[in-house]
Amino acid sequence: MSVGPYFVTADANTDGSVRPLDELLAAYGSGSLDPARHALVASHLALKTDNRRFVRAVEDFAASEFLMSETSGSAHRRDERLAAIFGLDDEENAGEQRPAAAARDGGLLPAPLRHYLGCDLDDLGWRFVVPGVREVKVGDCERGEASLIHVRAGRRLPRHTHEGSEITLVLTGAFHDPQGRYIRGDIAIADSSLEHSPEIERDADCICFAVTDAPLRLTSPVGRLVEKILSLRH
Repeated sequence: MSVGPYFVTADANTDGSVRPLDELLAAYGSGSLDPARHALVASHLALKTDNRRFVRAVEDFAASEFLMSETSGSAHRRDERLAAIFGLDDEENAGEQRPAAAARDGGLLPAPLRHYLGCDLDDLGWRFVVPGVREVKVGDCERGEASLIHVRAGRRLPRHTHEGSEITLVLTGAFHDPQGRYIRGDIAIADSSLEHSPEIERDADCICFAVTDAPLRLTSPVGRLVEKILSLRH
């Protein structure tokens, strides 16, 4: 069952391997993500329904493992820990939001991401990167940094690869690369094995929330020139 470039976890890879998004969703369900990645996945679940059942199954398993190992402690403390596992806080429990509620609450920014940022898009200080591309770094995370990226419709990003991993959530617009087409709510995962030049579709500007654990590396001659120019500005 494949309905988009994001992975639908009802199926496994034919070779039995675990897919990157499955790992990310499992880490979210077990409560092991840093705040930036947690907000990214929670926002994905608020916008897309497909992976909610998988995440709930991970949460159920984590809760059952905890209850089996819990042999002492007050009921109050147990409830606190269960709330953390299940993400029962209304603001952060994107997996339980119905699409209509998420749309009413989030607008362009889903509630979990707005909560993480602490403001709306208009309140952020965007900076020029290259013509047609703006960025705002919204904070360092446990591994790397988190950024919002705004790219004009019809633009193609410079060809690049990644020193580590990059997890990108599409908030508006759409883009495509050799891995597929990504629209609002989709998650794209890239690593050092991928060299690409994502192209923004012409219908609308594209805004994404991206979390990286290492800098990207521009590979085209023009890209390397841009990289040198940007390094002189710092």
